[in-house]
Amino acid sequence: MTRFIFITGGVVSSLGKGLASASLGALLQARGFKVRLRKLDPYINVDPGTMSPYQHGEVYVTDDGAETDLDLGHYERFTGVASRQSDNVTTGRIYSDVIAKERRGDYLGATIQVIPHITDALKSFVTSDITDEDFVLCEIGGTVGDIEGLPFLEAIRQLRNDLGRDNTMYLHLTLVPYIPTAGELKTKPTQHSVKELLSVGIQPDVLLCRSEREIPVAERRKIAQFCNVHEDAVIQALDVPTIYNVPVAYHEEGLDEQVCRHFNIDSKKPDLSAWKNICETVTKPEGEVSIAIVGKYTGLRDAYKSLSEALDHGGIANKVNVGMHWMDSEIFETDDALHHLEGVHGILVPGGFGERGSEGKIAAARFARERKIPYFGICFGMQMAVVEAARNMAGLHKAGSTEFGPCEHPVVGLMTEWMQGGDLQKRESGGNMGGTMRLGAYPCVLEKGSRVSEIYADSKISERHRHRYEVNTGYRDQLEAAGMKFSGMSPDGVLPEIVEIPDHPWFVGVQFHPELKSKPFEPHPLFTSFIAGAVNQSRLV
Repeated sequence: MTRFIFITGGVVSSLGKGLASASLGALLQARGFKVRLRKLDPYINVDPGTMSPYQHGEVYVTDDGAETDLDLGHYERFTGVASRQSDNVTTGRIYSDVIAKERRGDYLGATIQVIPHITDALKSFVTSDITDEDFVLCEIGGTVGDIEGLPFLEAIRQLRNDLGRDNTMYLHLTLVPYIPTAGELKTKPTQHSVKELLSVGIQPDVLLCRSEREIPVAERRKIAQFCNVHEDAVIQALDVPTIYNVPVAYHEEGLDEQVCRHFNIDSKKPDLSAWKNICETVTKPEGEVSIAIVGKYTGLRDAYKSLSEALDHGGIANKVNVGMHWMDSEIFETDDALHHLEGVHGILVPGGFGERGSEGKIAAARFARERKIPYFGICFGMQMAVVEAARNMAGLHKAGSTEFGPCEHPVVGLMTEWMQGGDLQKRESGGNMGGTMRLGAYPCVLEKGSRVSEIYADSKISERHRHRYEVNTGYRDQLEAAGMKFSGMSPDGVLPEIVEIPDHPWFVGVQFHPELKSKPFEPHPLFTSFIAGAVNQSRLV
């Protein structure tokens, strides 16, 4: 029977529940178990698709087209288990489904209430779409005590009654802060956090205590006594040099052992040698490259979480440290700002929406092209590279994107129809923002002999998308005559997926988001090749 582990967080937000969940999943996987990870988000948006990156961070897209929380990226990167639509749910989606059923009359005239209707819908989400998984790890978003999280806590409280204690476990992540003026670690925040959980009927089985300093035995014993858990179940979670150290660190503190003990199961000791090798590579690199990320949301690094991880993976593959220099694209909209790009070994322009900062991205693409610096354009970054090439290589000086309004040469525009899996997909410019994008995995055919066909060592690939606008194939001949090759297309030849400049050391633009499929054990080939190009550039500087 499948066992369920519910991960909650207290005291403050941003303690790292997602990493804790992903790391525990990796440890259980290393012990030979099949795992699945899920995220329950209390916010009222149906999904994060229309939320500002500054509000939510990146939107992680699954193969089946779900726009989800960035923690699902951690889950995939640490376990390799592909996330699905059924692995992330929000208050908004739950209420939308329940209200739709009420309107259809599915409840036969009943008064619809949080208990049992909302909690039943949450319980159904947690327990559905499961096959032969040994463990399902469910992370509850937010912080214990948040009013919007109460139905989620009630649902997992009920699930212990429904499934039995032998099949459920509550893991609570807390903070044990160090107060410099007192020279002490304080356990009171953890005590109050557990008290808050107890008030809704949940007794944690394991406490994972984040701390910047070693938690002495006496403090752990105090936490155990006041929080009603076994002393061995108070696990310290200290800061580590790299996130890929977390599974190893948690194992050394006995987290996975406590989980097995709780469920009364025996298993083989986990082989964590691969994790240790990655940590060794990250902490003792053989060199360093400098990458400029010219984006629109650089004020919040979580807006590019998968991107920064994929760059690190490219560094791991090349045994180098990747120094990331986050630059707001708006600063490059003045000519005297381009000096900030002097000396970097590679320039990456990531995705984004809207006109703000677009001219800065175009300027960065031109700088990379003319200075022969490796350039990687992703989604919007590819589109702006095409606009730059149209203006300055093909002589279409008034080229632009219809995303910003009418223009004389719309080299980027809104594609209204395309085929997916034999079905015609339609998109309307005035449709709901949450339903006008090309989302999820799409196939791409690579041109034989192109740089990307060599990078992938394949002729057909599948990558994940999240965008509204497409490069206009009506300008393909002019752009290719000027030196920009369309080296990857949709199978029907309608949608451009990849462009490259063959006579440049490394210049590739992709319409999809390759960072979403990169993993530390399996670095994405494009990021591996891009960082290799940056290494070569570093030898020339």
